[in-house]
Amino acid sequence: MLGLTSFSAWAKPHVVLVATGGTIAGAGASATNSATYQAAKVPVDDLINAVPQMKDIADIEGVQAFQMASESFTDKELLSLARQVSALVKRDDVNGIVVTHGTDTLEETAFFLNLVVHTDKPIVVVGSMRPSTALSADGALNLYDAVVVAANKESAGKGVLVAMNDEIQSGRDVSKRINIRTNAFASQWGALGMVVEGKSYWFRQPVKRHTGQSEFNIDDIKGDALPLVQIVYGSDSMIAAPYHAAANAGAKAIIHAGTGNGSVAGYLVDTLKKLRSQGILIVRSSRVPDGFVLRNAEQPDDKYDWVVAHDFNPQKARLLTSLALTKTSDTKELQRIFWEY
Repeated sequence: MLGLTSFSAWAKPHVVLVATGGTIAGAGASATNSATYQAAKVPVDDLINAVPQMKDIADIEGVQAFQMASESFTDKELLSLARQVSALVKRDDVNGIVVTHGTDTLEETAFFLNLVVHTDKPIVVVGSMRPSTALSADGALNLYDAVVVAANKESAGKGVLVAMNDEIQSGRDVSKRINIRTNAFASQWGALGMVVEGKSYWFRQPVKRHTGQSEFNIDDIKGDALPLVQIVYGSDSMIAAPYHAAANAGAKAIIHAGTGNGSVAGYLVDTLKKLRSQGILIVRSSRVPDGFVLRNAEQPDDKYDWVVAHDFNPQKARLLTSLALTKTSDTKELQRIFWEY
């Protein structure tokens, strides 16, 4: 594994651009089509050639991992991508990685890589909200900024990053909050830094476990699937059927995306208690984007042997639970994992 001082060995950093598709590789019918377009149309070499200024920052190598819209990603693609990135960061000639990605599930991929790829080298995930054919397309500058961050030795050891809309976000914290504007990605805890005119500026660091300090390692995970975990979204007037459907489909855990503080409707408590008695893990998350779920607040989690997702949204809670289940099904251990990551 390359240490922090290894960047000085290269006159120009070597950055690998791993392309997966998405809007950043999309094309619309006209310049005014910014929300209606076909994703995953532009191959990696064309992405690189479209922003020649990146080559002033680093030597760029392209890898076409996938060519797909990110809403179609499954655990199979996540595992495959993580293995490809893990192999690349082991190369002595690679200083940083940029992963281009569709924005629909970009936050999940960034978080997953943050949990399973063991390296101090910068890994930066980037996307765009507008295709390259649109007026005021954001992809070119986002991609340039991502290379700036990946090539910067100060980015090392900060976990997987997301560079979009001039901001550097933690892959752990960031989520997509707007679906039609370029300032789509944000975190309640704030950005780690910014990129301005080809220079990165840092203001804080992640404190949770990630990458090289993680107990999860993609090199140790076999196969192309993770333990099945499903999300049930909370609202008023709920029914028990979605929980039973998840259980019947073979889910090992259910993420309850509850209202407020991960609340569970009184008429559903017995359903969740029964599922837990059958061996299915219950994780209380929240549909509210900010804040965090308090243990033993809305529900007596200790009594029911449930887990709370802390500040993770339901989709990230699903990933962390799936990974945790590759090692343990003990609820105390699972709760520890949610606190530490």
